[in-house]
Amino acid sequence: MNAARPREDAVLGARAVRALVRSGVLRPRRPRTTKGAFTAVRQHGPGAAAFTAMWAAIRPEATALIDDDGSMTWAELNASAGAIATGLAETCRAGPELGVAIMCRNHRGFVRAVAAAAHLGADLLLLNTDFPAPQLSQALDRYELAAIVADAEFAPVIAASGFSGPVVVADSPNAGGSMSLEAMAAGPIRLQPRPERPGRTTILSSGTTGAPKGAGRALGRRAMITPFVTLQERIGLRSGEPMLIGPPLFHGFGLSFLMMSLFLGCPVVISRRFDPAAALASIERERVTCVIGVPLMLQRLLTAAGEPDTSSLHAVVSAGAPLAGHVATAFMDRFGDVVFNAYGSSETGFGSLADPAQLRRAPGTVGTTPLGVAVRILDDQMALAPAGQVGHIFIGSELVFDGYDGGGSKDMVAGLMNTGDLGHFDASGLLFIDGREDDMIVSGGENVFPQEVEDLLASHPDVADATVLGVPDAEFGQRLKAFVVTESGSAPSDTELLGHVKEHLARYKVPREITFVEEIPRTPTGKVLRRLLG
Repeated sequence: MNAARPREDAVLGARAVRALVRSGVLRPRRPRTTKGAFTAVRQHGPGAAAFTAMWAAIRPEATALIDDDGSMTWAELNASAGAIATGLAETCRAGPELGVAIMCRNHRGFVRAVAAAAHLGADLLLLNTDFPAPQLSQALDRYELAAIVADAEFAPVIAASGFSGPVVVADSPNAGGSMSLEAMAAGPIRLQPRPERPGRTTILSSGTTGAPKGAGRALGRRAMITPFVTLQERIGLRSGEPMLIGPPLFHGFGLSFLMMSLFLGCPVVISRRFDPAAALASIERERVTCVIGVPLMLQRLLTAAGEPDTSSLHAVVSAGAPLAGHVATAFMDRFGDVVFNAYGSSETGFGSLADPAQLRRAPGTVGTTPLGVAVRILDDQMALAPAGQVGHIFIGSELVFDGYDGGGSKDMVAGLMNTGDLGHFDASGLLFIDGREDDMIVSGGENVFPQEVEDLLASHPDVADATVLGVPDAEFGQRLKAFVVTESGSAPSDTELLGHVKEHLARYKVPREITFVEEIPRTPTGKVLRRLLG
């Protein structure tokens, strides 16, 4: 046993209590709060079911959720989750032996299904709503499922995937029979026994380089506490303050902040599809204090028309894809110094966080490592790289997964996992992401990281979006080819854009050609689907 572990646990425990008090989750002079929390955890174990039960006991009439269909209180959310758990167990045999998959957009059905699965200790498989039938079939083949909870629009693709089990309609109040969340929510609540173990949640990789892989984990208490302590200490999340979550909840980024909002008792503001004008209206109307978004969402908020009152905002957390330095700076110039840039992956979890001061000082940085996380930059010989040298990013923490469902994992060195990203630390200890290992372009013997070129192209006032690929070249091995989306009404020439790159970067980093396109294909979290570009 590690002799230092009890001391570390004691320090973590003290910091966690302070964070809980500062956030307003625990209130020393209000014992009802503490009693409600411990009662919920004893009954359900840590997780979504415990969090909804806790706030239903403490603030039953307070708002828990706001979506396109209106709002729900904590009492309503908790009761409906309990009834849905009963329905899933008795109708579909969901529980520790048979898991539940969710294929939903961002609305109350997703949240209720997550809490219901936690009531049962059922494993949870989160399905990408963009999956076509063949990819969905590949994802489902590896799992024993009691049912898929899905929006009505996905019924055809689920049928085409070959799935033969029950499909519970998540979003249609008029769905007939018992196989809908609405019907189950209106049914009886029969208390489920406390699960012997928490259900395992599996998040599928984005599939940017092929078939999606399942990265599953069952989080222990320590793995849940350390990110919360870091986020509370550095961002100052507060219980009861509305949090708008833009990214898909089936993605690790969106899901982690959904769980954070449930834990903190924050009303979660979600919508089936992200619309920047509607999001700004929600910030003003609901007095949202924290926004969770991928970089593409920040860009769309930045260019949205109107002057809504966003004075309630004190944090906008970006992750899921690289946040260009000029976007972070422009966003803060308009909305205030509220941007936090987070970095991590489905396999390793939370890896680093940059605060507004760090982004002002070094635009594009992903900051420093949070509590309980180790990040190392290793060279090709797996030796520690010095500051300023680009190398492979390895992360170690309680959040690192155990391996892909069906076998396989990522490379490990000294207990740390390879993220598949390349990056470097600067002299002050700030982390920067330079690109993906498999995206690096070798042209004429020189290594080129496309993200640097993409960010420079996107900083041009006439460019709305850009990406850069390496394509075969008889002389140089590979040459750089850029794909550019122009701003509406703008028509820059390729000569003008190439000149813009030449002014700032070495000659070998200048694309040899530019193709203008209407849209760059991306995942819901903003990662470029490079395989779809020729």
